[in-house]
Amino acid sequence: MKTIAALIATAALTAPAFAGGPVAAVEEPVIVPAAEAYVAPGLDWSGAYAGVQLGYGDVDSNGAGLDGNGFLGGVHAGYRWDLGNWVAGAELAWDKANIDLGDVAGDQLDDVTALKLTAGREIGNSLVYGTLGAAYANASVGGADLSDNGFVYGLGFDYAVNDRWTVGGEVLQHKFDDFDASGVDIDATTVKAKVSLQF
Repeated sequence: MKTIAALIATAALTAPAFAGGPVAAVEEPVIVPAAEAYVAPGLDWSGAYAGVQLGYGDVDSNGAGLDGNGFLGGVHAGYRWDLGNWVAGAELAWDKANIDLGDVAGDQLDDVTALKLTAGREIGNSLVYGTLGAAYANASVGGADLSDNGFVYGLGFDYAVNDRWTVGGEVLQHKFDDFDASGVDIDATTVKAKVSLQF
């Protein structure tokens, strides 16, 4: 009898635990990581390019009277390597000049060719760069055709209109010491606007 009473008492005490049936598990909240801000990929300056330029030149000499200014224009081609935020390259440019030198008819700077190395920094769709290289010029002086090698240095700026076309400009200083063994040192400053197509 005591055994039956103990069983009834145990059943009475444990019954409330089963009264509601199975207990549903509480779901853990889902944590969604915050989306990272979108960063547009930078412009790729790598590759070959070619284009045209038009500008203005000012020529000075060391007292020989071969001074003048005028327009020039031509073509250029080069190759660039995109190194992240930095861009390096090489460019060959040729300009036909229309610059009279002095008061003697026929004395003029005929053309200038430059082979330049460039290095610069990419800023958004823009490229600011410095350049240094070799220059070669032809001139007509006193009825003689003269030519000589020199060097060139300067600054440039390019803006990418899209992934193929760029517009920009350059300011260059050309130096020719003892031009064609004439004893005349010639300096030429040029300012040019450029348009290029990247391949």
